[in-house]
Amino acid sequence: MSRNPEATRERILKATVELLLAGTPAAVRMADIARRAGITRQALYLHFTNRTTLLIAATQFVDQEKNIDARLAPSRNAGSGEERLTLYIDAWGNYIPEIFGIARGLISVYDSDEAAAAAWDNRLAAVRHGCEAAVKALRKDGKLKPSPGEATDILCGLLSVELWKYWVQDCGWSQSKYIRQMQQLARQALIK
Repeated sequence: MSRNPEATRERILKATVELLLAGTPAAVRMADIARRAGITRQALYLHFTNRTTLLIAATQFVDQEKNIDARLAPSRNAGSGEERLTLYIDAWGNYIPEIFGIARGLISVYDSDEAAAAAWDNRLAAVRHGCEAAVKALRKDGKLKPSPGEATDILCGLLSVELWKYWVQDCGWSQSKYIRQMQQLARQALIK
């Protein structure tokens, strides 16, 4: 194993992301990842005790590499609920194309691969947290139309990767049209 555990961990995470983008996550075995990272399986298990923790760490690694926190900062610092909603949709909606390959892979085996399902559920929980924060800001401003739970469900549905795929890839919408439409639909559904 490398003398630098952080460098080895990063190699493992990069190898995992590369393999997720190249094929089906169910076929991305620990042995495949170790081989791609240039380490032994035993060394891999010193860093990640199982495939689930590795896949979750890989998706979080992508978020870190793509600096999702900086992208979400304007939304988090918004002055009003409506501004927070608009900026959150912009940040997440424009992030989807960048993570679509990994998302598609994890979703495709969701029902048959517990590790992939856990990794995708972890990412969905993060999105839901962002949706809840926007809804909470609208409620604080006294502008929320439906109940908080229903509003969060609506916003999560509007911002789903599957809906992005349908409108942008299948229907041919531009990315900017998708963002505008999501912002408009969310305002209509959520704001008094």
